[in-house]
This record gives sequence, C-alpha cells and structure tokens, in this order.
Amino acid sequence: MKRQIITKSRSLTEETEALINKQIILEGESSAYYLSMASWCDKQGFSTSAEFLYKHSDEERMHMLKLFRYVNEAGGHALQPEITGVKHHFENLREVFELILDHEIEVTKSINNLVDHCFSIKDFATFNFLQWFVSEQREEETLARRAVELFDMIGEEGIGLWTIDQEIGKLEAFAAASSSGQAMSGQ
Repeated sequence: MKRQIITKSRSLTEETEALINKQIILEGESSAYYLSMASWCDKQGFSTSAEFLYKHSDEERMHMLKLFRYVNEAGGHALQPEITGVKHHFENLREVFELILDHEIEVTKSINNLVDHCFSIKDFATFNFLQWFVSEQREEETLARRAVELFDMIGEEGIGLWTIDQEIGKLEAFAAASSSGQAMSGQ
C-alpha cells in the first residue's frame, strides 16, 4: 500500500488530491459539454433549452472552482483540466438530454467514490466538504431525468419539440420544489 504523505503545509493526502483533481476534470468537462450543447440548441432554435444549458455550464464551472479552491486551501495543487473531444453536433434535442443524464450519473458515481475514499481514510474535513456535492448531484440527476421524461410524456411530433423546449425552462422550479420537499420531510 502506498504511504500517504501529509506535511504541516498540507492537509490532503496525495491520493485525495489526485482524486479531487480527477473530479475537477469531470466538472470542467460538464461545463464544456453544456456550453457546446447550448450553442447547438441556439442554432437549432431551442432557445429555452439553450438558456437552461448556458446556465448549467456556468454552474458546472462553479462546481469545478469550488473543488479547485478547496484543494489549494488544503495545501494541495489544483490542476486546470485540459478539455478535449467535446461533441458539437447532435442528432436531436432528445440526444442532448439523454447525454446529460448519462454524464450526470457518471459524475454522481465519481463523487460517491471520492466520498467513500475520504471516509475510509478518515479525512472528515474533505468528507464534510463533499456533502454539498452529494446533495447537488442528486438534484442534477433528478433534473436530467425529468428532462428526458418530457420526451416520452409530450412526444416529439407536431408542436411537441416546441412544448418540450418550453417545459425545459420550468425544470429549475421543479428541482427547487423537489429539493425543499426533501429537506422538509428529512430525506
């Protein structure tokens, strides 16, 4: 087993720092993916979905920066991720939101692995810091799942796509209500 090095100037192990830097890459990719998707939606005339995705691109960058600052404040060295291979063309609006759901599930798994690691090495400060991300990922997954469900509930024929685009803009309110309902019920 690799020896964990903690010095007076750092409170993160090298392994934890490396895992958080991997998470920083995922959050950076999320921001880049959503920005690319927003541009595609704009070009296709899905203006509400585009605004939704522009906002989420900014939010994902904020998640990346939150992790970035944590690593540096704990004496580590956060690394700016190199983002390549971002997809710019999509078959349809449904594909955009299906890809988002798949990606958010991947991010959730990564966060859970990071939390598990911190718990197992008794890094409770980082474990506690990551609880915000655990809650945030539940919201992100729920939002993405609801977006995909719109395609099945509304259908894509006729004015279906236009209606779906409009409903995407209402998902933020749904997520906020859902989160506050869970908080009130103690879930």
